[in-house]
Amino acid sequence: MDLTGAELSRAYFTEVVEPLLRSAWPTIPYAAARLGSGSDVLGLDDATSRDHDWGLRLNLLVAAELVDAVDAHLERHLPETFAGHPVRFATTWDPAHRHRVQVETARDLAVSRLGVDPTGELTPHDWLSLTGQAVLEVTGGVVFADHVGELDGIRQRLEWYPDDLWRHVVAVDWARLAQELPFVGRTGERGDELGCRVVVARLAGVAMHLGHLLERRWPPYAKWLGTSFAGLPLAGAAAPPLLAAVSAPGWRGREAGLVEALRLLSRVQAETGLPAVDGPVDPFWNRPYQGVRDEAVTVVTDSIRDPAVRSLTRGVGSAEQWSDNVDVLMDARRRRQTEG
Repeated sequence: MDLTGAELSRAYFTEVVEPLLRSAWPTIPYAAARLGSGSDVLGLDDATSRDHDWGLRLNLLVAAELVDAVDAHLERHLPETFAGHPVRFATTWDPAHRHRVQVETARDLAVSRLGVDPTGELTPHDWLSLTGQAVLEVTGGVVFADHVGELDGIRQRLEWYPDDLWRHVVAVDWARLAQELPFVGRTGERGDELGCRVVVARLAGVAMHLGHLLERRWPPYAKWLGTSFAGLPLAGAAAPPLLAAVSAPGWRGREAGLVEALRLLSRVQAETGLPAVDGPVDPFWNRPYQGVRDEAVTVVTDSIRDPAVRSLTRGVGSAEQWSDNVDVLMDARRRRQTEG
């Protein structure tokens, strides 16, 4: 049976990279892991994943003064292949034919993915500039060794938002749902099938994001969002009604699926200890369709105590809540251009 990417990386480290490292620096402190980009970091790779950027990839984290020397040592002594896979290959971000043991410091690895330094104090704006995918590229992979503890400290620091920021981003998702849920009925009764389906799909995406927030799980990027959501212990129960919503032939069935999912997520929210309303959805004015009650937002925002978080703009939230532009979400500098 073929090894998964993480299993292959572990074997590569144990059988090849670690002995080479110890042969030159017998007592060197280091961390080794499979972090960064790639479906294998999340344990979701399969045969299709192997057509690009998949293979003998590894993160080797050492002291800053040893980075260049360790990288050069590996380049000289690594074999051409291991377990039938090439050691040196090009990637979509680097056409050079070289080994893919990424040698750097733990801090530099984290900053390159996050755009902020998690070894220092993070401001609310720092936290809101993060995407779930960026954090998962630091925290989601497998660690093979950590003799220093710096990587473990960084991963623990990024485990989840500070409590008041958690409440803020949860409230933002409810605000986003409130803004457009009535459009399902409005577009539907006007016969705008395409517009209705677009709104429903967008709201289903917000609900899936909210489900991750409620369970304190960083959401991955779009390719794996549904897979991750379906696996959530509590919020994952909303997957069937959301699927019903996006696949229903008429707007009433779509709206019913969304409403069922939102009521379920509100119950999950109460189970987490966050304040929640008993029934987040009501008729929208005198119209024959549904809307999210404003109290679903305010019950959460009213529980925020930190003045810096209370002053954040309602409805804006984190980078992935105010933009779905891939070029923005993948670029930490662009993510930080908008204050939450």
